[in-house]
Amino acid sequence: MSRLLEELGRSAGVSVAVAPATPDLAHIAHLVEIPVLAQHVDPVEPGPRTGFVPPEAIRAAGARGSLVNHSEHPLPPRDAQTAVTLLASLGLVSVVCAADVVTARTLAHTKPDLLAIEPPELIGGDRAVSTAKPEVVSGTVLAVREVAPDTGVLCGAGVHDRRDVRRALELGSEGVLVASAVTRAPDPKKVLADLLSGF
Repeated sequence: MSRLLEELGRSAGVSVAVAPATPDLAHIAHLVEIPVLAQHVDPVEPGPRTGFVPPEAIRAAGARGSLVNHSEHPLPPRDAQTAVTLLASLGLVSVVCAADVVTARTLAHTKPDLLAIEPPELIGGDRAVSTAKPEVVSGTVLAVREVAPDTGVLCGAGVHDRRDVRRALELGSEGVLVASAVTRAPDPKKVLADLLSGF
């Protein structure tokens, strides 16, 4: 799947990245040239950290950054701040996830590279946030620009096709975060090509 994403992204002229499961980070990072991100990183320094994933571990695996505070692995705001700081100190990219505009504004103070707005109730669903709750996307874009103008905004949750992508871009998002639409698709190549055509 990662090689396919790399190939299709290159053909479409769209910047893409992949976030595989932690056990697959090193394998995928050595397989493709596109950025590979961890799905989660713990806000801890290296040391006796059994069961934790320090930023140094994902860097050693070849990842170029990590998602932080995904709805399936949320962190308190202070821990999200620490994670972003630790990632930045290692030259790694942070993609901080937020469930709503208020949370997005709070987390924008961490100054992540990217902030992804993903209402949990729409993740994996049939309706994209860009059409079901467009005010959440545009509100997040405004909130982030006020607090952290250098932070890019991504739109996730229910994004399925090029229309969802186009609508997200119209609302001010710089890109999308997608999982279920591709991983559950009978023909992932067709879905990826369609999504990329939205750019």
